[in-house]
Amino acid sequence: MNIPAELKYTKDHEWVKLEGDVVTIGITDFAQSELGDIVYVEVETVDDTLDADEIFGSVEAVKTVSDLFLPVAGEIIEFNEALEDAPETVNSDPYGAGWMIKVKCSNVSDVDGLMTADEYKELIGA
Repeated sequence: MNIPAELKYTKDHEWVKLEGDVVTIGITDFAQSELGDIVYVEVETVDDTLDADEIFGSVEAVKTVSDLFLPVAGEIIEFNEALEDAPETVNSDPYGAGWMIKVKCSNVSDVDGLMTADEYKELIGA
């Protein structure tokens, strides 16, 4: 199970990478393996400002659809449009080319409240 130490994590299995006041968000390796083959990623909240824990989109796998929850409050400034044509990238490279959105944080200190890699490993029993 790949759980990069430099990222932060949520109980809902999203990962967060902070760069300045912008966070990049995707789902974890654990989440994509639990979902199975991902066939569609939907994000219709670009340019919206949402609170933490609000739904920003959904990911559809062969057997299920799962909501995606925003880990920090802010404005969604970008969606990874490459996922429209190749949603399976989330399966093959969840921490790289499979990222989902970028968010301009309302308060970057919110990231500090997320789980470390070790805390996330404990959550999933890795």
